[in-house]
Amino acid sequence: MAGIYEEPEFEVLREYKRFEVRRYAGSIQARLLAPGTGWGGTSGGFRRIAGYIFGGNERGQRIAMTAPVHMWQAEEGPMMSFIMPSEHALEDLPRPNDGDIEITQVDGYVVAALRFSGFSRTPKARALMGKLTRMAETEGLNPTGAPILAVYDNPGTTLPFMRRNEILLPIEWALSEGSL
Repeated sequence: MAGIYEEPEFEVLREYKRFEVRRYAGSIQARLLAPGTGWGGTSGGFRRIAGYIFGGNERGQRIAMTAPVHMWQAEEGPMMSFIMPSEHALEDLPRPNDGDIEITQVDGYVVAALRFSGFSRTPKARALMGKLTRMAETEGLNPTGAPILAVYDNPGTTLPFMRRNEILLPIEWALSEGSL
């Protein structure tokens, strides 16, 4: 999936031994509370958001797919989001037919990022989220939000060793910390 789809641009602010710090620009996201626990049962949420971009909206408009799909644990439950293509402004996007899908503007943010390949199942993702949190804190970085699982490739058609996944941990980052 990745490579043929638009991906969000970022600036690498600092590289550490096992992870890097990135700054992402603001984006527009289609978000959905994915019922259930964990991400193992999120295929229904994926299909619902995919339905929006494949024409399940007030205009029947198709919107290009992007990568990655983001998943995280919010206070209200597991969340999933697709980033809308950069060519779209918030006011230009059609309203979803599915009233549970929220189209929202997300401000720019800074994350600690850890890449991994293979399966992105809930137990593995949670273990890597804990690992990245510990590594970031060891480096003096302060997490500011829930870790995000970013899945770039179709798990149904991409061989596990070729899959690209990431854990993105929102962190505080002072401009004075600068870049490399």
